Amino acid sequence: MTDAEKTAAAAPPRTSSETPPETRPAPVPLLEPREGIPPVTTTPEALAEVVAAVAAGTGPVALDAERASGYRYGQRAYLIQLRREGSGSHLIDPVACPDLTSLNEAIGDEEWVLHAATQDLPCLRDIGMSPVRLFDTELAGRLAGFPRVGLGAMVENVLGFALEKGHSAVDWSSRPLPEPWLRYAALDVELLVDLRDALEEELAAQGKLEWAQQEFAAIAAAPPAPPRKDPWRRTSGMHKVRRRRQMAVVRELWNARDRIAQRRDVSPGKVLADAAIVEAALAVPVNVQALAALPGFGSRTGRRQLDQWQAAVDRARALPERELPQPGQAQGGPPPPRAWADRDPAAAARLAAARSAVSTLAEELNLPQENLITPDTVRRLCWEPPADPSQASVAAFLTALGARPWQVEHVSPLLSQVLVETGE
Repeated sequence: MTDAEKTAAAAPPRTSSETPPETRPAPVPLLEPREGIPPVTTTPEALAEVVAAVAAGTGPVALDAERASGYRYGQRAYLIQLRREGSGSHLIDPVACPDLTSLNEAIGDEEWVLHAATQDLPCLRDIGMSPVRLFDTELAGRLAGFPRVGLGAMVENVLGFALEKGHSAVDWSSRPLPEPWLRYAALDVELLVDLRDALEEELAAQGKLEWAQQEFAAIAAAPPAPPRKDPWRRTSGMHKVRRRRQMAVVRELWNARDRIAQRRDVSPGKVLADAAIVEAALAVPVNVQALAALPGFGSRTGRRQLDQWQAAVDRARALPERELPQPGQAQGGPPPPRAWADRDPAAAARLAAARSAVSTLAEELNLPQENLITPDTVRRLCWEPPADPSQASVAAFLTALGARPWQVEHVSPLLSQVLVETGE
């Protein structure tokens, strides 16, 4: 580390309640990993050396994963970064080393430190890595009341360093990876444990450390998310599509695009844009010529491609009425809140009062209201409240929906009061 970096590292961490940004000293640019850019691990022999080094280290393990969102199909990892005291930093190519079970065993039950853990855990589990304990620095920042919780903002505001973030959206499936990308990747885990330690102190000072630990434990214990039902319904611009036949066009085009994208291993958006799918659904073209005239199916689209998209449209056009998709939500649960006033005015009144109460309490606690209690949980409570509006009954309802004890403790009294007052 340079003398300037050592001075900054020795300074007390900055917190959300300290001096305003305009009076803080300029952040120190973090330009190089302290031991240099580590080599990329691509062989079983090199992986065994990394595993041994990590096993010999001490304390929490900082981890990060780089994906190729927008370039490749799916969310697999294309680079793994980790750092541990006494071990240094390591970069691993999970394409060349697709099974990191041995690394997971070397870490054992030691704490993982990640930023926005729920983004990286699925791709890490795919290569044999799953935490027993974790600390999520992004979530910790939210609970501590920081207004900006991106890694760069947190490192700057809490530790006084500036991270270079220019390579966050590059194609990490590229090989070989350029040196500037590798430097960026190594720096992403350089200060994660330092950030973790500072945030732990801040949460403890605010009386929120136990809340955070409950949140982290819930993330670590959560099973993999089930496949999304009717994922085609999430097509951007879907709100414009109102007729069932049009919905069938979206479904057929979405499924055809997904099969092609998976086969080519490219992002679905590179095969056919969501906007083009919606345009075709609204028009329901009867032939290739009509399809080619629509936005998104212009002169650059070859005849073969147009034929496959028109075939999908034709399948939707040929479906009998009974096989057309139904409008509405793909998953169970309450209807969209905008429909509540007409369908159940009493439920709409409960929801408005509950949202207001939760928002007020979240402001008092200095944290985002969605971290105090999820909006979906509030909606479910207000749509089908328990017959008994007592605090104990509401607490049981919230717990059954996955609310953590600290959340139940804070929100069950006020939500019980809302149900009582709006039920009179």
